[in-house]
Amino acid sequence: MKRNSVGRSLRHYLAVTAALLLCTTAGATALDLEHEDVRQFIDELVSEHKLDPAWIRQNLATSKRQQSILDAISRPAEAVKPWHEYRAIFIQPERIAAGVDFYALHCRDIDRIAADTGVSASMILGIVGVESYFGRITGRHRVLDALTTLGFDYPPRATFFRRELGQAFLLAREEQLDLNTLTGSYAGAMGPPQFIPSSYRAYAVDGDGDGKRDLLGSWPDIFASIANYFVVHKWQSGKPVAAMATLSEGRAVVPFQESLDLRATVGELSQAGVMFATELEPAARAGVWKLDGVDAPEYWIGFNNLYVITRYNRSVMYSIATWQLGEAIVREIKPCT
Repeated sequence: MKRNSVGRSLRHYLAVTAALLLCTTAGATALDLEHEDVRQFIDELVSEHKLDPAWIRQNLATSKRQQSILDAISRPAEAVKPWHEYRAIFIQPERIAAGVDFYALHCRDIDRIAADTGVSASMILGIVGVESYFGRITGRHRVLDALTTLGFDYPPRATFFRRELGQAFLLAREEQLDLNTLTGSYAGAMGPPQFIPSSYRAYAVDGDGDGKRDLLGSWPDIFASIANYFVVHKWQSGKPVAAMATLSEGRAVVPFQESLDLRATVGELSQAGVMFATELEPAARAGVWKLDGVDAPEYWIGFNNLYVITRYNRSVMYSIATWQLGEAIVREIKPCT
């Protein structure tokens, strides 16, 4: 399938999704444009970025507070599912087979971008596979609804999402996007790579040479932008992501982590009785996490490249799952023709 036809199918899906949304928001609450927080938001966009206040208000007037968005953000899969259940969502035969077929369609672009950037084809495939099932699932919420709901009605992260709402207006101006029809996840992430507006603005690149950064309809742009995100966050080409470990009997206290930072070194973990295989030098940064396996705990060592994946989504379970999915796909693919 040619890139243009893929782009058209993606855009058609997004347009149909937007139309369906218009039929399902009748019970939602409209945003109060005269609320102090909303008025302050508009004033800041106008003063800091010279946006047209009438255009901002016109778009915000169409946004609706969606309870389903507030419900979704309160129970993300990474937070409510144990590791073995979370992994099973993504590492399963159907998704791997879909990835093999997807690679066959796009192998030239994927291989070219992997060679140019040093970000492996498996990692690009893993991200697209987990984030959107290779473009099949890109979210049915209007981006405006998601970001206004979370920006003005979700106090725990209102500052973050209100900032993303402002980024969405800037993105729409720069990329000539229609905010009224733009759809994505409950958190306002868009397209097959699920970039939030600030990430779209910061990391999207033109992968097909047409002078545009299209993360909604151009697969080369999508692949190149995912790779660029990893390069900017210091992906190390050819280096390992993670390793499964065992614990020696009579070990010292192992510093299992809750945070995502790499708080130890390969040598320190080895000395603490954590046994794992790696060719990295003892001074290389590493972290160790205890995850819930089916019958017993699993111990995972993460290296620099795992940390880089957590910059895409701040979850160790997500990072290991995307890496494992990509690796499972490349084991099944045929050489690009």
